[in-house]
Amino acid sequence: MANRRAEGKEAEDRAANHLVEKGYTIVTRRFKSTRGEIDIVALDGEILVFVEVKMRRKGEAPEWSVDERKVAHLRTAADEYLHKTEQYDRLVRFDMIAIDADGLRHHEDAF
Repeated sequence: MANRRAEGKEAEDRAANHLVEKGYTIVTRRFKSTRGEIDIVALDGEILVFVEVKMRRKGEAPEWSVDERKVAHLRTAADEYLHKTEQYDRLVRFDMIAIDADGLRHHEDAF
């Protein structure tokens, strides 16, 4: 289990570095809510971006691992984040960063 955690942290680090290189500002990482966790919260200009990071060493593409249930949990977690930080009128977007043997792919407005 510790190895999977380390791999997950490595993937999130790569994703965060990618976002910073693109000019995003990282606001927080690993925000825990009652319905799960948001891997990265970042600012793209004035837009608050909730980023889901998925990594696969082999097998199907990481993009296929996010189903409707996961998206619903992300939206609930984002609502909790907005409420907790009192950012009720903030423009938001949901991105995904997929990492596998083919590299890193950033999907803006993925959900």
